[in-house]
Amino acid sequence: MPFTITTQPFGTLPTHTDPLIEYVLEHTETGEFLAVIPEFGAVLRRLVLRKGHHLFALIEAPDSPQALVADESYASAFLYPFPSRIRHGIYSFDGEDYALKMNETHRDNALHGFVHRQPFSVVSQEATDTYAQLVLRYDYAGDTFGYPFPFALTVTYQLVQANRLEYGSSSATDRMCALRISYTAQNMGLTRAPAAFGWHPYFTFIENKETTRELVDNLTISLPAHSPIELDENLLPTGKGVAQPEETLRLHERELNNVFLIEPVQNQAYSETVLQSSKTGARLIVGQQTGEGKLNYLVCYTPPRRDSIAIEPLTANVDAFNNGEGLAILDPGGILSGSMWVRLD
Repeated sequence: MPFTITTQPFGTLPTHTDPLIEYVLEHTETGEFLAVIPEFGAVLRRLVLRKGHHLFALIEAPDSPQALVADESYASAFLYPFPSRIRHGIYSFDGEDYALKMNETHRDNALHGFVHRQPFSVVSQEATDTYAQLVLRYDYAGDTFGYPFPFALTVTYQLVQANRLEYGSSSATDRMCALRISYTAQNMGLTRAPAAFGWHPYFTFIENKETTRELVDNLTISLPAHSPIELDENLLPTGKGVAQPEETLRLHERELNNVFLIEPVQNQAYSETVLQSSKTGARLIVGQQTGEGKLNYLVCYTPPRRDSIAIEPLTANVDAFNNGEGLAILDPGGILSGSMWVRLD
């Protein structure tokens, strides 16, 4: 069976006595794999995919337990129950006022929810002839300041034959793999709950066993049709710009910290953003399911070090707990779900 799942110790956190365990989902014939640490936010730490005869490491993430603890960039983090920012950490819901911890103090905002360092449990794992799958779950009791709404967040990682992706796989062959991530957030409380989801990966190109990565300045990014979200100095939305068609941007000396509302395409329930390497010609494709209640927003961000770019699918706009744009209201037992994928072309 070409797909396998193995485990290996990753190291010990300063606050723990037992080592973190990393799960590796691998296609043994092509060398493609992904590595996940369930106990630390179910974080994706490595992703290696193949284009032709070349393997590319595609994820920029902490490479040691100490770096995990020190990281403030939310690399590969899942963002729930809200992605991005909430103004002053304050919001009102169903007649009650709530105040969240402000963890972006220099802008006076609450940022990116609170599951990104929480321990997920392994629900199941499976390896077949066409995929390897790891299902992880985090149960929240409603005991975080400012969000008294219990939930269960389930995340499924798959390393799958790319031509078996449900969306956007027309050019793939059975000798190429892709990453697919599915999520389900369920309201486990007795009252309604506000909810939004996001994922915060940083992408780069490192070919085979090289240690240097291609700088962002050598890349181009192709965006789907979108409406830009206008932001103020604290990166909070002030309005929506005019809808734009698909466009390709050279990233040379270009800084991005932009939010986009993806414009729907008739008879298409997904959107893809393409990052292309001028050095190798490889095209990294980040896909997201779109439509009602799905991942209809996108953030693109170039960090100051210029060695990666964040391409972040989101279900809601910045400050959605206040402006309601894309916000899901989950009844007791209600579910927010969707899927994302990464492949090379």
